[in-house]
Amino acid sequence: QVQLVESGGGSVHPGGSPRLSCTPSAPTHDHYVIGWFRQAPGNERERVSCISSGDDSTLYSDSVKGRFTISRDKAKNTVYLQMNSLKQEDTAVDYCMMNIDCQPYVAYWGQGTQVIVSS
Repeated sequence: QVQLVESGGGSVHPGGSPRLSCTPSAPTHDHYVIGWFRQAPGNERERVSCISSGDDSTLYSDSVKGRFTISRDKAKNTVYLQMNSLKQEDTAVDYCMMNIDCQPYVAYWGQGTQVIVSS
């Protein structure tokens, strides 16, 4: 069973720059994708960003493009999501995901880490 351990959430002021971390226990395929999804209160879970194990290609939602950066440290087997210029609408529970593509179906999930943006 794959486990994804997340860290880095918390309360920040608007404009803050927290960094989330996700460390998977073991991949299930030679090629896999690690992604971040988030769910705000009353909203459906939405895709934020993904990074591919093969070529480190990345994908971002329009709402975070230019503000968030996803990266991988292969030596530490950890994926990071650097979040910059946070807005109140970024308040959500952020979930790390592992799958064969950047889709939330039939995927492995972390436990979620809360990010609250408030002045």
